[in-house]
Amino acid sequence: MSRISDFRLPAGVGVGYKAQHFNELVSAPGCVSWLEIHAENYMGDGGRPLAQLRHLSERFPISVHGVGLSIGGEAPLDPDHLARLRHLCDWLQPASFSEHLAWSTHEGAFLNDLLPLPYTEATLTRVCDHIDALQATIGRAMMLENPSTYLAFAESEMEETDFLAEIARRTGCGLLLDVNNVYVASTNQQREPLDYIEHFPLAAVHEIHLGGHDEQADEHGDRLLIDSHDAEVVDPVWQLYRETIRRSGPRPTLIEWDANIPPYAELEAEASRAAAILEPVAA
Repeated sequence: MSRISDFRLPAGVGVGYKAQHFNELVSAPGCVSWLEIHAENYMGDGGRPLAQLRHLSERFPISVHGVGLSIGGEAPLDPDHLARLRHLCDWLQPASFSEHLAWSTHEGAFLNDLLPLPYTEATLTRVCDHIDALQATIGRAMMLENPSTYLAFAESEMEETDFLAEIARRTGCGLLLDVNNVYVASTNQQREPLDYIEHFPLAAVHEIHLGGHDEQADEHGDRLLIDSHDAEVVDPVWQLYRETIRRSGPRPTLIEWDANIPPYAELEAEASRAAAILEPVAA
């Protein structure tokens, strides 16, 4: 089982930290009670980014979110990447660490994307082995995030929710539930998002993500949603979040906005909207 002490975020609303928001976060953060950083942006030695992060860590719990480990890749995890991640976690002592159920490396090449996996017993064993290695290296339980997908594999042997539940059972990791990813993947595969939430192992969830997406059309004219993190959260995702929180109880909730970064006031307004849903449930 995952250790609750490895997940120390408050059950409030956080935002992804961007350097242009540093002054507002220090002087007037509003409802924001914690911050997320991407691990790979802070693996260097010294400089302004680490100095600012140290200052913020004295005011806010920090969640470290990895984007480059390639937990679903065929090869073992990169030992150099693991060593840099361990150094960051030892220095920062974050409130939590998370990564994606995805792969992004092949035969030494790094692909700048988070690619999906077939849900088979072989994939399950490989992902669990990688999570075990990661957790042993950083000395804490991690959270694994459900992916945004655009297709399904014919060779999959189990549902994604069952796959994630079994990973959590075998490794003791926690889960990070990205509600926007649920909406994106369900829409793209013409499934019902609420069915996914109903079957998700909510007891293992220690953090929730909300973000924006881009809507396009595929070659057949059908809706195609792209997980872009560059816009406001849409109303159907807010509705799905409200129902998720009703079922799970309060969970730390992040507003992801990683491109087309808005002024801090706009980002904090999104955080306030999440807080307005979260706080009555917590009460």
